[in-house]
Amino acid sequence: MPGSAGPPIIGHTAQLLTNPPRFYMDRYRRYGPVSRFTLVGHPSALAVGGDAAKAVLGGRDRFFASGRAWSLWGGPFFARGLLMLDFEEHLAHRALMEQAFTRDRIGGYLDQLYTVLAEDLADWKPSPWFRAQSAVRATMLRASVRVFMGGGLGAEAAEIERAFLRCVAAAGATLRFEYPGGTWSRGMAGRRRLEELFADRTPVVRARGGSDLFAVLSRATGRDGQGFSDEDVVNHMVFLMFAAFDPVSINLVTMIRYLAEHPAWQERCREESFTLRTDRPGAAELGRLAALELVMKESLRLLPPVYALPNTAVEDADVLGYEIPAGTVTVVSPFVNHRLPEYWSDPDAFDPERFAPHRREDQSHEYAWIPFGGGVHKCIGLHYGTLQMKAVMHQVLRRYRWRLAEGHAPEVLWRGFARMRDGLPIELARV
Repeated sequence: MPGSAGPPIIGHTAQLLTNPPRFYMDRYRRYGPVSRFTLVGHPSALAVGGDAAKAVLGGRDRFFASGRAWSLWGGPFFARGLLMLDFEEHLAHRALMEQAFTRDRIGGYLDQLYTVLAEDLADWKPSPWFRAQSAVRATMLRASVRVFMGGGLGAEAAEIERAFLRCVAAAGATLRFEYPGGTWSRGMAGRRRLEELFADRTPVVRARGGSDLFAVLSRATGRDGQGFSDEDVVNHMVFLMFAAFDPVSINLVTMIRYLAEHPAWQERCREESFTLRTDRPGAAELGRLAALELVMKESLRLLPPVYALPNTAVEDADVLGYEIPAGTVTVVSPFVNHRLPEYWSDPDAFDPERFAPHRREDQSHEYAWIPFGGGVHKCIGLHYGTLQMKAVMHQVLRRYRWRLAEGHAPEVLWRGFARMRDGLPIELARV
């Protein structure tokens, strides 16, 4: 493989902590689609471009495993979640989990989401310096708890939210060991508390049933009559809450940013939303929001919340003629794939029409646009996730219009996932 190991032990860690997408793009331009680097002593490889991504994510030879690499990031906080499982165990868990993402189930989740939106969005206060990121994250955290656990939690809901946020913060921590008062220690305490809360409720939820995701997971069974153990339910609940909250929140903020920077698209999406004549559209009605879907896809292209997809080679593997030694952490970068000129015209420009039927640049390669991953680990909740984003933006557009706060230039903070450094201040006004 071309590339370099970098300085002893630390390798390229400093560059990756500062701006990983820029590091990945620079490596691609210098060395091509496959190259080697070092992350905190771990031999690593970068595999970008459609063919390289397919070889790692879509290969049927099972040379690459997701869980081992993701555990370096999510570690104990999201342990044994679906993304942390591989091969037969992963397929068995995924088959059971699909029962939680049927069309009827998703319709019920949207109803729960709309209940939270009706309460929260009314409290957004018009302001010349409204912090969009913190408002969106607060709303989506409440929505995730409501969708996953139903209503009637009382004070326990706030405790779940606090513990969960500690886990999310710790997963992106730089200092990854326990010390008094540290982010990692708070995350570990949060994970333990979530385990206690979910474990205590699992037998009760399994007995009562219900339409929330917790109840569905607790009662899901396969053809052999076997379902998830209590421990499985707890692990999946913690990870799925993360998947439904953090990446979705990030892209909602990105959509707000680009609609602020491109007011003509904001008005186009708003006019389209008013044609539905309802605050609570179902999946079929949300499917008619064509302009909003174009904006959503372009936002996911320009700033994918998950900008790196790590896997570990479980044995020596071949990627485009280069040998990836067993044990190598191999990174596929959606960010780079989404910016390659062989797939995208003027790739750095905001151009939602590139996804329109007459262009469909995302079909230039099956791995050109991969915001939800690819292969067997492609996001199981992507359909609900996209409906969720459209449902939220539909209500925001009908209630508010906005532009960037005066003199503000958005800047991305790369910490685990992409966030806006100063919370994306906007001038928010009622429609």
